[in-house]
Amino acid sequence: MDLKHLNYFVAVAEAGSFTQAARKLHVTQPSLSKMVRLLEEDLGVQLLDRSAKQIELTDAGVSILRSAKHIIQSFEDMSSELEEVVTLKKGTLRLGIPPMVGSYFLPSIIEKFLTHYPQIRLQMIEQGGKSLEQDILNGELDFSMVILPVKDVERYHVLPCINENLRLVVHAEHKLAAQNTIEMIQLESEPFIMFRQDFTIHHLIKEHCVAAGFEPKIVFESSQWDFMTEMIAAKYGVTLLPEGICRQLDPKRFATLSVVQPAIPWQLSMIWRKDKYLSFASREWVRFIEAELQKKK
Repeated sequence: MDLKHLNYFVAVAEAGSFTQAARKLHVTQPSLSKMVRLLEEDLGVQLLDRSAKQIELTDAGVSILRSAKHIIQSFEDMSSELEEVVTLKKGTLRLGIPPMVGSYFLPSIIEKFLTHYPQIRLQMIEQGGKSLEQDILNGELDFSMVILPVKDVERYHVLPCINENLRLVVHAEHKLAAQNTIEMIQLESEPFIMFRQDFTIHHLIKEHCVAAGFEPKIVFESSQWDFMTEMIAAKYGVTLLPEGICRQLDPKRFATLSVVQPAIPWQLSMIWRKDKYLSFASREWVRFIEAELQKKK
């Protein structure tokens, strides 16, 4: 049995099409079909039902697909371990971050890490937490900074990084600006400026509004907190942001209030898959984050 044959079979099974799989693998469709046929002959079973318009797995195909993925992953882990021995202190890390995190938590850590390991390449992808979770599961990212809670948490290592509350942000002349605290129910008639729906914080705020007895009136959604605050300064609405972001706002232009009954926790954590091999670069990254968090205590 050839590992390449297994890779080709998995590609076809996941794509549901020889054409799409061939395009992804950069091989011709006849070559791909031949490779899968050879695998079926080696195993003595039919793996794909080709009679329908959309290729479907046979019962044997479903079983082999699960095993093939484990075999391929094991081989990749072995290759990673070998590469680590040969090219010590080299590697690439793929890190996903929500837009608001980069400005006040990671820059100093990243600077120290890359100074210590200049041959390690750090790739960062900035997008909403929901998308980051999916990218971790798909193997497209090594680590993600996410807001708790996350789905399927038992599949991840979770390293808590920041535990803050969300604060209400209003423009300096807003009727609520003179208050120190605000209850969620008092925001029932306020227009909300929110992060997009692929951000965990969007759902977090919405859930607390509903729990308080109202559906938030969302007038604008964005992926950038600084643009959102400019909209607030323009008196377009209100929003809720983490304490760390609120500390960066100009008090002459904005007022921020503590949210009570209930407070809204904002828990930033770093997650990575439990079943994924950690390279030298990955282990050092975790160690650096843990060390920096220890210093802040």
